[in-house]
Amino acid sequence: MHVEESFIPMPDGIRLAADLFFPEDLGSLGPVPAILEYLPYRKDDGRERTWDLFSYAVERGYLGARVDIRGTGRSEGHPPDREYSDQEQTDGEVVIDWLAHQPWSNGNVGMWGISWGGFNSIQMAMREPAPPALKAICALMATDDLFHDDIHYIDGMMHIDEYVVMIDLLNAMTPAPDFPVDEEILAARFDNPPWLLTWLKQQRNGPFWHRGSLRPRYDRIKIPSYLIGGYYDGYRDSVPRMLEQMSAPVRAMMGPWNHVFPHDALPGPEIEWRADVLRWWDRWLKGKETGIEDEPSFAVYMRRPYPPGGGVRTIPGEWRFVDGWPPPGLRSQILHLGSDHRLSGKAGPEDVHRLAYVPSAGANASMWWGELTPDQRPADAFGLVYETEPFDDEVEILGFPRLELKASADVPLAHWFGRISDVAPDGTTVLVAGGGINGAHRDSMDDPKPLEPGRVHDISFELHFTSWVFTPGHRLRLAVSNATFPMIWPTPSPMTTSLVVGGAGGSRLILPVSPPADGRAPTFEPPTPVVRPEGYGSEGDVLPDTWTVIRDEAERSTRVEWEGRASSDHPWGRKRTVERLAYRVEDFDPAHASVRGEAIMEVDLPDRLLRWHHLLDVRSDEESFGYSCTRELFENEKLIRTKSWEEKIPRDHQ
Repeated sequence: MHVEESFIPMPDGIRLAADLFFPEDLGSLGPVPAILEYLPYRKDDGRERTWDLFSYAVERGYLGARVDIRGTGRSEGHPPDREYSDQEQTDGEVVIDWLAHQPWSNGNVGMWGISWGGFNSIQMAMREPAPPALKAICALMATDDLFHDDIHYIDGMMHIDEYVVMIDLLNAMTPAPDFPVDEEILAARFDNPPWLLTWLKQQRNGPFWHRGSLRPRYDRIKIPSYLIGGYYDGYRDSVPRMLEQMSAPVRAMMGPWNHVFPHDALPGPEIEWRADVLRWWDRWLKGKETGIEDEPSFAVYMRRPYPPGGGVRTIPGEWRFVDGWPPPGLRSQILHLGSDHRLSGKAGPEDVHRLAYVPSAGANASMWWGELTPDQRPADAFGLVYETEPFDDEVEILGFPRLELKASADVPLAHWFGRISDVAPDGTTVLVAGGGINGAHRDSMDDPKPLEPGRVHDISFELHFTSWVFTPGHRLRLAVSNATFPMIWPTPSPMTTSLVVGGAGGSRLILPVSPPADGRAPTFEPPTPVVRPEGYGSEGDVLPDTWTVIRDEAERSTRVEWEGRASSDHPWGRKRTVERLAYRVEDFDPAHASVRGEAIMEVDLPDRLLRWHHLLDVRSDEESFGYSCTRELFENEKLIRTKSWEEKIPRDHQ
């Protein structure tokens, strides 16, 4: 294939920059459909990744289009003031129409993408009306619920990670390959306010988050949708929900992957997912009868036990087909939390278990409900733990485990977290699924209410979508706690919480027990070798390189430090990235938690060196969050521009 850059005109005169990936034999193919990926992540800085993504489809008779969102990368205009803005979507309609009316086009457009590209694929499809030329989408590692499931308020609780420093740095950068530093471009980009300031002012669900969320109005999508998720990705829950709720054709895949494309995944197994998606595109963009509609709609990977830690390269397990969601035969198994700390089918005598809040607990659960995690026993030590007897036979779960707690706290705000783990005969403990709830959201995330201290409340929530095969001799462990630091910002008050266990109305865990396998399983091609264009290369990864937990027992404080480094080569020069985060909390004083973030981007050009530096500091007290941020731009080691923001924002049940 070959690449041509085009500029797509918007009605207001702004032009969006697009890389168009053409088949070499386009002249002999006749009109072809276009597949669009629409992102703010600077197409010219990511040509290597985009070339690899599109190569499979373009070689098979499609046109690939990678478009920079307005005000990002090489697109003109002012950057958006938030993710998934109205302007982004209005422009997206124009882009789709433009692609459909090019001389090489058959008039049909598909959208695909991972993360942001999956989010806006869903959002463009749910516009009312949807763009006429948009005939199908493929969304990978994306969500239908921006408040509960996106990374700003995980499970409705405040979360700050690498993304906030990364996106604010990218938004400040000027276009490659020239990287101009004139007043006009710097005023538009460098001086654009950081997005975290906006998110911190939206601490409950409401119109701000609803407008980009498909949930609960799934009828808004009327075009075919292919959905791909991973058990080690934080956005996986949308896949079964959309499969269950949408009336338009849906096909779905859930594999043992994190926030990556399945053909280039670690851990694996890797598969050539694009082969199946091409059958989907062929059906809906070319009108070919591929038989894909006659197959079971959901391919799931059933995971089996493996050692804890990040060294696992291939997750044990097997693929199987299920018929939609929920599949026929899926059943609920109730396990009661017992006064003897056992999980069993019988409730036993009623009791009350109390737990002292340890704000620093939880680093073993990782930065979100995904990724490979270390042994869970250190985190379990700070929770209430309940465990089954060793299993005599295999027990398979698939779906959303649910915790129904009878819980109380002696303060108005508490969070609850549940983690289920596989305990091997040697005691090693692997995370199977986790989730949490903001106690103020027990009835509504839109209208939070403080807890009534001392009162027993119904605290019910789902853990995130999972699959697991518990093998004979293994046990299932449930750990209930009030902290998952640094994933979730600590609640401000020292406290003790209580669980009512046993008896007729005690706390319980509900497991989704999978129906037996019926022998039907998908088959996938091995991944096509990664394609790298000439003049490009990369090494390293900012997600993350190092993760260090430092505990000061004298002060009872915990510091979690994270760092990642990456570099890439381009025809115009070399780019180097460093990102760091440092979280801190004191167990005696959880109100005064903090995170300090730093991002550095160096662009080494033949005639000059540019360095963007972004420094973030977020601190809390009992009543508010303190936000400060400074950006700096250096040219040949001389500071040429700086901009700072500082603000105090009231806590809103967070």
